[in-house]
Amino acid sequence: MATTTTTFTSLFCLCLSLFLSFVFGNSEGDALFTFRKSLSDPDNVLQSWDPTLVNPCTWFHITCNQDNRVTRLDLGNSNLSGHLVPELGKLEHLQYLELYKNNIQGTIPAELGNLKSLISLDLYNNNISGTIPPSLGKLKSLVFLRLNDNRLTGKIPRELVGISSLKVVDVSSNDLCGTIPASGPFEHIPLNNFENNPKLEGPELLGLASYDTNCS
Repeated sequence: MATTTTTFTSLFCLCLSLFLSFVFGNSEGDALFTFRKSLSDPDNVLQSWDPTLVNPCTWFHITCNQDNRVTRLDLGNSNLSGHLVPELGKLEHLQYLELYKNNIQGTIPAELGNLKSLISLDLYNNNISGTIPPSLGKLKSLVFLRLNDNRLTGKIPRELVGISSLKVVDVSSNDLCGTIPASGPFEHIPLNNFENNPKLEGPELLGLASYDTNCS
C-alpha cells in the first residue's frame, strides 16, 4: 500500500509539474509572440518563434531556467523596429531584457515595473520616446539601467533612488529635464552618464526645490 501511495504521489507531482510548465510556458509564449507581432523583422531573426510550441524555451534568442521560465531575451543589434508591448511585464522570471541597438519606437510600458527579477534593462540606441516610468522603481533587483541614445523626455523618476542594487545608470543623449538625483545609488553614477540632455540640471543639492526647474 505504501509503495502504491508513493507511486501515486510521484505521478501526481510529475503531472502537476508538466501542467504548470505548460500553463506558464504558454502564458510567456503568448506574451513574447504578442511582442513579435509588434515588430518588423527584415532579417528573420524571430523566425523560430512558433506560438504552437508548448513553451518558448526552444526559440532562438530566448533563455529559460530549469523550470522552463523565461530568464533572458537577447535581441540586441537585431535590426528590429516596432514598439514595446505591455505583455512583456508578464515575464516574471526575466532577468535580462536586451533590446539595444535596434529601431524600437514608442514608449516604455509601465508594466515593465512588474519584472521583479530583472537585473539588466538595456534599451539604449533605439528611438524610444515618452517618459521613464516611475514603476521602474519597483525593480529591486535591477543592476544595469541603460536608456541612453533615445528620445526620452520628462524627469528622472525619484523612485529609482530606492533601488539599492543599481550600479549602472546611463540616460545620456536624450531630452530629459529637471535635476539629476544625488542620493542612493546615484551618488556613484558618473555625470557623463547624464550628458547631452540640454534641459537636465544637477546633481540636485537643494532637495526637491529645483526639481521642476526647466522641466515641463
